[in-house]
Amino acid sequence: MPIWAWIVIVAVVVALFVAAWAAWKRRRTHGLRDQFGPEYERAVTESRTRRQGESELEARRKRLRELDIRPLSPQSRQRYAGSWQKTQARFVDSPSAAVREADALILTVMRERGYPMENFEQRSADISVDHPAVVESYRAAHGISMANDQGRASTEDLRQAMVHFRSLFDELLGQQENDRAKEA
Repeated sequence: MPIWAWIVIVAVVVALFVAAWAAWKRRRTHGLRDQFGPEYERAVTESRTRRQGESELEARRKRLRELDIRPLSPQSRQRYAGSWQKTQARFVDSPSAAVREADALILTVMRERGYPMENFEQRSADISVDHPAVVESYRAAHGISMANDQGRASTEDLRQAMVHFRSLFDELLGQQENDRAKEA
């Protein structure tokens, strides 16, 4: 076979490889955007490159697959729903205490579901995998809760924290139906 034929074959193989790699990269980006929603843009923006941001999101996904995240029992769901109602009712008389209780209740539910409690950043990264629509609410609520602990949160801030905590709380309690749908 003449040398020019080998050159053409190698060029075609390289072109096919580059095209396959580009298609894989596009599919990866679209998949991560679909799964993580706004969290995708946040991760990419906080990283130096898109590739680093996407690698971070894939690492989160891999980490969560290795954890034993489980649904709550119906009894636990009912007990936590009752606790939330009491906490929410307490907001009227003591907004600051209610926000602290809501934060603690979220941690308790997360712990029972199997989420590690290492630190806030790791918890929010873990939550972002299954609950990307509410992770930013969780971050906002946590920030307000920390400001509350330092006496720097207004009543309106505390109300917003309760709204944000409620969105994550509902997701964590409602996850049982989502888990069943995934298994079907």
